[in-house]
Amino acid sequence: MTTIDKAAAKSAENPSASKASTLRKAGLFYLVFVMFSYTTGGPFGLEDMVTTSGPGITLIYLLVLPFFWCIPVSLVSAELTTAMPVEGGFYRWTRAAFGDFWGFLAGWWNWSASFLLGGIYAVLFTDYVVYYLPRMTWWEHYLISVALIVVLTWVNVRGIQMVGQVATALELFIFVPIAVMIGMAFEHWHYDPFTPWVVPHQPTFKIFGVGLALGLWLYSGYEQLSTVAEEVENPQRTYPWALAIVVPLSMAAYFLPAVAGLGSAGHWNEWHAGFFSDAAKIIGGPWLGTWMTLAAMLGSVALLNSTILTTTRMPFAMAEDKYLPHVLTRKHERYGTPWLAIVVSAVIYGLLAWQSLAQLISVYIWLRSATTVLTVLSGWKLRKSRPEMKRTFTVPGGRAGLLYVVSAPVVMAMVALLGSDRFGLIGGAIAMLLGPLVYLILRSRRGSQMPVEAR
Repeated sequence: MTTIDKAAAKSAENPSASKASTLRKAGLFYLVFVMFSYTTGGPFGLEDMVTTSGPGITLIYLLVLPFFWCIPVSLVSAELTTAMPVEGGFYRWTRAAFGDFWGFLAGWWNWSASFLLGGIYAVLFTDYVVYYLPRMTWWEHYLISVALIVVLTWVNVRGIQMVGQVATALELFIFVPIAVMIGMAFEHWHYDPFTPWVVPHQPTFKIFGVGLALGLWLYSGYEQLSTVAEEVENPQRTYPWALAIVVPLSMAAYFLPAVAGLGSAGHWNEWHAGFFSDAAKIIGGPWLGTWMTLAAMLGSVALLNSTILTTTRMPFAMAEDKYLPHVLTRKHERYGTPWLAIVVSAVIYGLLAWQSLAQLISVYIWLRSATTVLTVLSGWKLRKSRPEMKRTFTVPGGRAGLLYVVSAPVVMAMVALLGSDRFGLIGGAIAMLLGPLVYLILRSRRGSQMPVEAR
């Protein structure tokens, strides 16, 4: 029996057991808010889709993409979490399905993608602070970004329950101004939100390819919370329920503010990152615009908070499997969290806290698409190779349902990658090729110390 099988068997026998007696676990309530804050956080970030693809295509993307992307991924993740509720989640599912090489790539690509996001969310937070402090210098901007990373690193070292408490407080605050804006917008409807369908005189690849990449980014990450399965109470039951709540909630959180803003504030050709603050100001006045700006700031905090939680368990799990230095498996004596893996990741986020999200999103989607495809393919492979695994939830629809949840994300990923711009095409390919290179280097250096292929 492999290490993965033993971990899965142990979790299946006693899903409430914890490797550290001091580890405080999260129930359904906190898991829902942590998952929502990681996958969505709020509507902030979709504005660029409007000016890139067009209002009509943006709204259609927001409604249709989930059925080809996050819903299939959620169904596969729910099934595999009930079968293998282990720390590391989809990384260990991929290793169990396809062996060491592909398992390593799933973990490495995911961890690498987190570097692009961790620092960026801190920068986005500080970009909104500039709204209140317009004379901020570049070094003050950087220090504020790093300070936010430090604070949220401390929150994450305290454990998933505290992360959930922070996420809950942030999301509840964010919901209020968004709900107020939507309510006021429907009372002052002036424009057709679907007009024009596409941006005039734009290259086809930019309208559909770049816009699709942004849409996939918005609806990505639903398999990510599987990495903390051992920190969740009764994950076989809790995780599927959380996904069932979060997916429709995320769709509403994107579509309703977008259609309300386009229908009331208009000015679709002026939509850009941060335009929801402008839309709120147009709809409700300066007070609502300022309130929405504060909500957007906290949205960045929520995204960074949950990003640290979900992605830092990846180096911990890979170190347990001897892919990375064993020192990364160290847990906090009081809180039972992998504190060193958290701190190392946070340091890298801090080093990258001067980049911009707009430039790197096309590279990120390559890494995210690759790990998502490996996740759904693992669901198919483990159905065939490990039918004896106990699954308290299975993808409905039999063979047709399994074909749907595997093929839809694969097709979407291929379309998005083929539609990448030049920067994304080159940068994404390089980022992915680094994975096999690092694996070969580690394997040649460690030799026999590398883990035995999972079969």
